[in-house]
Amino acid sequence: MKKSKAILTVALLCALNSVFAQAPKYSNEFLEIGVSARALGMGNSVVASVNDVTSGYWNPAGLLGVTSDAQLSLMHAEYFAGIAKYDYGSLAFKLDSNSIVGVTAIRFGVDDIPNTTALIDASGNVNYDNITSFSAADYGFLISYARKFKIPGLQLGANLKIIRRVVGDFAGAWGFGFDAGAQYQYKKWQFGLLARDLTSTFNAWSYNLSPEMIATFEQTGNELPQDGLEVTLPRLLLGAARKFSFFKGNVSLLTELDADATFDGKRNTLISSSPVSVDPHLGFEIGYKGFIYLRGGVNNIQQSTDVAGNPIWTVQPDFGVGIKIKSFCLDYALTNIGDASVAIYSNIFSLKFDINKKKT
Repeated sequence: MKKSKAILTVALLCALNSVFAQAPKYSNEFLEIGVSARALGMGNSVVASVNDVTSGYWNPAGLLGVTSDAQLSLMHAEYFAGIAKYDYGSLAFKLDSNSIVGVTAIRFGVDDIPNTTALIDASGNVNYDNITSFSAADYGFLISYARKFKIPGLQLGANLKIIRRVVGDFAGAWGFGFDAGAQYQYKKWQFGLLARDLTSTFNAWSYNLSPEMIATFEQTGNELPQDGLEVTLPRLLLGAARKFSFFKGNVSLLTELDADATFDGKRNTLISSSPVSVDPHLGFEIGYKGFIYLRGGVNNIQQSTDVAGNPIWTVQPDFGVGIKIKSFCLDYALTNIGDASVAIYSNIFSLKFDINKKKT
């Protein structure tokens, strides 16, 4: 019997295969991490108040807040001691005074994973030159459109979502879905709604296993993965925000309370039940003369246990700062990917640029 073991490859494929045997509770979770250091520093509480190019991710209706001809945003982050890399970029540009379009690209992946399937050849000899590498990566592409309507204070937006997930040459999936968002301003209050994966997002998986990998699955007692369909169920994000001004308008305070509702079974959230679970989170932003900003937030409220095994509630605090100089913004956040108990806090930076046509 061959002793070649593609351990990591098999583990990844087994994990993918198990998705189809379970409720689709955590499908496409890489799209729930969040983008922009500003939003992450506010505990992801921006659905109602977001008004820049990052709205393509948070709430496409907010794209109408872009005041320049076009706007660009970029972000790079690394997790798990640099093993996993998370990249984001978006561009929005106006069509006219009442409509705008945007394009967003997200990649979350692990590169240079050793593939040891052919480490031991047919003669039983170990040959390290046969080790190759591959990437396991998730890609998300959003095409956004937003438009103002005749109802004062109301703006609507939508996303066409395209998903591409790959595990080397061994497995891949294509997925499609839609998001719909709305923002409404009433006096000094701002309200937001985002229906993410409105019609459910469907990922169609296909596998291409070599004879060596099939043998490894059989030797380790694992079931061979089969082509299948992975479904991401709808999620509803609600938000309410209000902005205050102090000291003759030199100091501003923006506060927002959001709630994420999921419908895929009971989750470990503050409000948890079988038909729906609700995860509330709160954020604030203090600004001085539109130049420097201080941000904070709390989210990921979960029930856990202490060292004695007693149930306790935990929260994830977030912190951020930002500066704006003319058409350039630099934002920083101290946050993590959402697991307050085990994930290491990460330093996140993001950039934003306003682009205006030259006047003739």
